[in-house]
Amino acid sequence: MNARTDTTEFLTTKEVAELLRIKERKLYDLVSAQEIPCVKATGKLLFPKTELMHWIRTGEMQQSDAKGAKRLNVVSGSHDPLLEWAIRESACGLAMQFDGSLSGLDCFENNLSVASGLHVLNPNAKAWNTHAIQSRFAGHNVVLLNWATRQQGLIVAQGNPKNISGIGDLPKLKVATRQVGAGGMILFEHLLRQQGLELNALNITQTCRTENDTIAAVASGTADTAPGLQALACQFGLGFVPTRQERFDVLVCRKAWFDAPFQTLMKFTQTSLFKEKAKQFEGYNTTALGTVVWNA
Repeated sequence: MNARTDTTEFLTTKEVAELLRIKERKLYDLVSAQEIPCVKATGKLLFPKTELMHWIRTGEMQQSDAKGAKRLNVVSGSHDPLLEWAIRESACGLAMQFDGSLSGLDCFENNLSVASGLHVLNPNAKAWNTHAIQSRFAGHNVVLLNWATRQQGLIVAQGNPKNISGIGDLPKLKVATRQVGAGGMILFEHLLRQQGLELNALNITQTCRTENDTIAAVASGTADTAPGLQALACQFGLGFVPTRQERFDVLVCRKAWFDAPFQTLMKFTQTSLFKEKAKQFEGYNTTALGTVVWNA
């Protein structure tokens, strides 16, 4: 390895591979399995010299920060009503902290959850989710799994008394929206831009933090309409105007995948009880549930 001064705080992938006399591919495997201390900055893997030398001497990872901390047995991220029902009904022991797709990824990155649900549109590619995690979690011991495709749209009152036909009608209506960072809000703002509209042109009466909150806003008359899921609109006897199908995925820690709580949940999704329940969710397709979408 090239000579370096003792003041250097980080080593590169090439330098560490040379130091350990292993191929870079093997080093990436160690990083993926979280078996060697490293950080990611500006898209590159860097190895803190002090922690690395401790690891070489002792074979142990220093647990001084969140990176080595044990994950909480929580599912974070976006609220999906079928996922919520399955977690409760399966008695898998997982707790839930649903507060939006991007907020969930923050929780996951800080070891505050073992899995996180997301439905984040990539408008440029007309694709879902992978763009939100590829650079952020490259080299991490994670996998992205498909949960369902879902029909998004506008929830309206029963019988659609305002004759709402689409996004273009919103400026004349009372509208409830989702919070910033929610997948439904990312899609909603994209659909507004496609119609040449801005969020500040709307009469927003409420900001909702879950799918259930959007239902309540329309059902109570607080809003004439709100972005949400066909499944919930039908379940609560409300009207629905479709806008876009989306893909809902779950980012999972690989280690947690093999632990009892998550295995209990996934085994439950193969039961007749789950499959019958999924059929009751209008606009859902769960045929690809469990399929690997992206593998770090």
